Amino acid sequence: MSSSLFLPKMIKIGEGALLEVGEVAQHFQATHVFIVIGSLLKNGPIRDQLDECIRKQGLKATYFSNFSGEPTTEHLQDALLSIDECKADCIVAIGGGSVIDLAKAVSMFAFHQHVSLDDITQLKKITRLPLIAVPTTAGTGSEATKITVITDVESKVKKNPGHPDLVPDAAILDARLTVSLPKHLTAYTGLDALAHAMEAYVSRLATPLSDFYALHAMSLIGESLESAYHNGEDLKAREKMLLASCYAGIAFSNASTNLAHATARPLGARFDIPHGLSVALTLPFVIEFGLESGKERYANAAKALGINKEGTDEQLAKALLQMVKEYNAIFHIWADGYKYFEGENIEAVLPTLIKDALSGNGIATNQKIPKAHDIEGIYREMFLEIQKHN
Repeated sequence: MSSSLFLPKMIKIGEGALLEVGEVAQHFQATHVFIVIGSLLKNGPIRDQLDECIRKQGLKATYFSNFSGEPTTEHLQDALLSIDECKADCIVAIGGGSVIDLAKAVSMFAFHQHVSLDDITQLKKITRLPLIAVPTTAGTGSEATKITVITDVESKVKKNPGHPDLVPDAAILDARLTVSLPKHLTAYTGLDALAHAMEAYVSRLATPLSDFYALHAMSLIGESLESAYHNGEDLKAREKMLLASCYAGIAFSNASTNLAHATARPLGARFDIPHGLSVALTLPFVIEFGLESGKERYANAAKALGINKEGTDEQLAKALLQMVKEYNAIFHIWADGYKYFEGENIEAVLPTLIKDALSGNGIATNQKIPKAHDIEGIYREMFLEIQKHN
């Protein structure tokens, strides 16, 4: 069976690459760019730099920042009304994965107004506006993926449809944009990138092409995540993490995530937990669940991350599990998770979490297919570990 790989047409990386946004937009024959930008970035030096480089290229610009948190169907409708008014012909997304996900949906629904999120995977071809993605976090890899994550405000379910035509046309990776990212967000997004790469590598849909990017992403993360966390001004570490995030995005976009993301999404939707944190909370227990069936792949992942240990595949796989647990301890993941569950009736919501996890993407691609009781076990172990650290 043949393998295929979908990724952006253009990837630029380097300090100051943000200033090339105008030139890239012109490459896609833009005259008026619709800039979807995080609310914290809409006023400040990034906005000033954008204004300057867009003005130099003689382009018009309309900014949209009327949203916060992870994107919802309401945010999408607001953005579509705004782009319809300004008649922009290119979209630039500057921010974290939530911003880029929203921009993807806007680029498509500007042309397909009567299509639902659930219909996306059934479309043979998607016509959309050119899309340039500029990540300000190193984690989601959304700048290189075919997936958009939008929460339906009515059902409170995170929809994550994918289609090859949703991959952004260009990704611009500028490490300077991640330097001001707080330590806890550096950790959340970095562990999300790790989960993307690891899950893509152990996925049933993994190919030699996706493996290449997954293993390189893990290697870069092993070299740079702790440095980026402890010293946010380390531009080399920041750039490595940006590249790792992009590589991991390419890997999972083509091979799929699996159980860690399937169990994390309901947590984010029900408790408003940042995506990277929710994935970090579930990942150790998902690895533990699939350790025996995927030990050879987990052993290779351990080597890619730089675990210098001799032993059998099982021993290396267990060393990987221990490393992920140590990351969660170093980055205060358990304590941060506790804040979102404190005072919640976990027993009451557990059946819904299990149902939502089983109904989402990532179950069938897991090496070991989980049943409802397996999902319950993962959640119970996670809640128990969180309680231990508080």
